[in-house]
Amino acid sequence: MEKLATLKKLIDCGVVAVVRADSKKEAINISEACVKGGIYGIEVTFTVQDADAVIRELTSFYKENSKVIIGAGTVLDATTARIAILAGAKYIVSPNFDEETAKLCNLYQIPYMPGCMTITEMKKALMAGVDIVKLFPGDTFGPDFVKAVKAPLPQVNIMPTGGVSLENIDQWIKNGCIAVGVGGNLVAPAKTGQFAKITELAQAYVQKVQTARGV
Repeated sequence: MEKLATLKKLIDCGVVAVVRADSKKEAINISEACVKGGIYGIEVTFTVQDADAVIRELTSFYKENSKVIIGAGTVLDATTARIAILAGAKYIVSPNFDEETAKLCNLYQIPYMPGCMTITEMKKALMAGVDIVKLFPGDTFGPDFVKAVKAPLPQVNIMPTGGVSLENIDQWIKNGCIAVGVGGNLVAPAKTGQFAKITELAQAYVQKVQTARGV
């Protein structure tokens, strides 16, 4: 049941923050700024130094906040996925589909969101028990691609990452995306220490999703 609860929380919020940073401290500060702005799905990428330590610290810090869901991103193999899960990650995101990672996540009942570009890849992912497919890189296709995919595969849950902005997020949602992943456009102010700006952007992204959903 925990897996279903995790998926529901991610979908309810509608936005997952893709956290890339130059240090552990910066990653934590970005994550906290996003949560303050209402983005409760935090994806700590394994391009961040000591990503597992970041996940562990955030999981401990937000253990009393049931809305916040800490996950791991840029997970390329099952070994890394297991490290992330043992650190407390509640979901695993990859830039590609990896069958062994899918099996491991199924074993631990952790949602696995692999990057897929084609209907063939999406079908393979669905057959492996994937609940949400990450359309990556999203900017290569655009929102209209989602509508085209969902014609033959109406059952696929799609979360685009890459190319999602405040200007087009409503189109992604209206075309059938269950949630969106936002990285550079959201976390860029961290490079100049403007974490309050990240909180403002987070609020804007969440509001845009709610508006697009008619909430």
